[in-house]
Amino acid sequence: MARRATFSRRVTMTAITWVLAFAIFFPILWMIQTSFKSELDAFALPPKFFNFHWTTENYSVVQDRSDYFRFALNSIILSGGATLLGLLVGIPAAWSMAFAPTKNTKQVLLWMLSTKMMPATGVLIPIYVLYQWLGWFDTHIGLIIILFLGNLPIMIWMLYTYFKEIPGEILEAARMDGATRWKEIVYVLAPMAVPGIASTVLLNVILSWNEAFWTLNLTTTTAAPLTAFIASYSSPEGLFWAKLSAASTLAVAPILILGWFSQKQLVRGLTFGAVK
Repeated sequence: MARRATFSRRVTMTAITWVLAFAIFFPILWMIQTSFKSELDAFALPPKFFNFHWTTENYSVVQDRSDYFRFALNSIILSGGATLLGLLVGIPAAWSMAFAPTKNTKQVLLWMLSTKMMPATGVLIPIYVLYQWLGWFDTHIGLIIILFLGNLPIMIWMLYTYFKEIPGEILEAARMDGATRWKEIVYVLAPMAVPGIASTVLLNVILSWNEAFWTLNLTTTTAAPLTAFIASYSSPEGLFWAKLSAASTLAVAPILILGWFSQKQLVRGLTFGAVK
């Protein structure tokens, strides 16, 4: 009887998991499918799931109208630059809070996290004016800095959590062997926290890649990433759903592929230190 109840529970949980997974993935599946429809089929009611004429015309139109690879290169530069800058600042900051805490360390961590709760629209005008004055509007450096600052609290929080699980005695032994602070971080701490650092990097790349508010308000053409590439398919005449879906598919494809191939590393990093 107990075995039957356990089996029934497993089947129920598996079914619920599959239903939730399909519900989460369905919008992506629908977007990809719509990208292969004509505009008439994309607006059809009731929606056409299979009985429509498949076409790749939307992808040809998107590529002819916009230089996809230029936008993709900008996204790579911005995501990579913001992540690299975040690591250069986040790792030393998290190290100091994890291994040399003060009585105000927790308050500082909470304050940093609270900055993520502030709506970006509240500082848009000051940032816009400042960027115009500095000459950073529609530049890679300007967007890298804003993305770096926006994601830095999350990076420090994650790295701090991973570093706290590393025994401090190991670092003390490195110091006794003559390791400087820099060597302690680079040659001792970083190799031991590779799963945590990797998951932090992946999450920051995803957040930077998907950032739309700042990239749409602080760029026009030169440094515009793929989020601006998608937004360009919204026009006063209305939305062209098939072409918009094709542009969106091209924009999210690189990050989906990255997430798919690195999912084990991401899960491993997110659970790093959960079980001692």
